Amino acid sequence: MTYCVGLLVKDGLVMLADTRTNAGVDNISTYRKLQIFGNDGERLVAVATAGSLSTTQAALEQAAHGFLAPDTGEMESIHTAPTIHRAAWLIGQAVRQARTAMEGLTQGSDINFDATLLVGGSIGGEPTRLFLVYGAGNFIECGPDTPYLQIGETKYGKPILDRALTFDTDVYEAVKIGLISFSSTMRSNLAVGLPIDLLIARSGQATAELVHRIDETDPYYHDLNERWSTALRAAQASIPQPPYRAGAI
Repeated sequence: MTYCVGLLVKDGLVMLADTRTNAGVDNISTYRKLQIFGNDGERLVAVATAGSLSTTQAALEQAAHGFLAPDTGEMESIHTAPTIHRAAWLIGQAVRQARTAMEGLTQGSDINFDATLLVGGSIGGEPTRLFLVYGAGNFIECGPDTPYLQIGETKYGKPILDRALTFDTDVYEAVKIGLISFSSTMRSNLAVGLPIDLLIARSGQATAELVHRIDETDPYYHDLNERWSTALRAAQASIPQPPYRAGAI
């Protein structure tokens, strides 16, 4: 299991992804799930992945090196896509092809090759956009009314995003909200864990403002985690107890 979130606010894009791929009593493994292509001032394509690693690895390899696009018959890749929308479409086609190929090789097995991805960024100065790509190759776009998309273990981190995040939220405040979302998720699911990879890109920019890994020694994350737990306990204690009592009419 994994958890990845993309936050698209007025000032820019924040993407966060954990790195845990397996969590057992004596076997914890990690893998980078936030991949960055371009980041050269002309093209920034950030991709966060959840689901089958074999599917996402094969799909991103194909999308990066190029393949015959089904709709044009031309060789295209992440590096030639003229827009971030086209990049998301190409990645979706690569995921669909990779999943279909692997399912064909393992007919009759119960192996799940499904995958979902977040694709965000900007190409050629266009407005920054964010998409959620499904294993079938289709995708949806993030919008101002709900300025985030999640993949993986989404349920524990969703409430803070719904309550605290708006399109007008400052980009670094969005980072804080995103990390609280991760803190809540990791508190309830051991299959999600540090390190967390973080990307911040200003709106319309094709160079990331920050690419950073938050690991077990990160003082800010530990302080945030403790403060959030303390604040929740204080908020719970400050609410009056319910008036319901046995025998009351």
